[in-house]
Amino acid sequence: MTQPIFVMPNHHTADCGTPPEVVGTLGSPRIYHGYFENCHGEQWIFTYDAKSGIGELKGGDAGWEEIVDVVDGLPIELILSHAEGEWLRTCWEEATRFNLAEV
Repeated sequence: MTQPIFVMPNHHTADCGTPPEVVGTLGSPRIYHGYFENCHGEQWIFTYDAKSGIGELKGGDAGWEEIVDVVDGLPIELILSHAEGEWLRTCWEEATRFNLAEV
């Protein structure tokens, strides 16, 4: 049960930084993970920690090492395309639907 269920190669150049390695914790639903890739190969990873209530977004075009805060489903100081924004809002809705901090 420790085998990954989803592995995606980095489509960005080295100057975009080192892509994150996202590893979930077995048996803990407190961290929500979302992945998006648009038609241009631009990649985004969203994480939401139910315990802290913190949402974060990382993307190759923004620089993989840069963390973009997400509040109420919206990225702070970052403009996303319509499709990217819809994806992020959907992730936020699912991540915050239940109080997973108490699970």
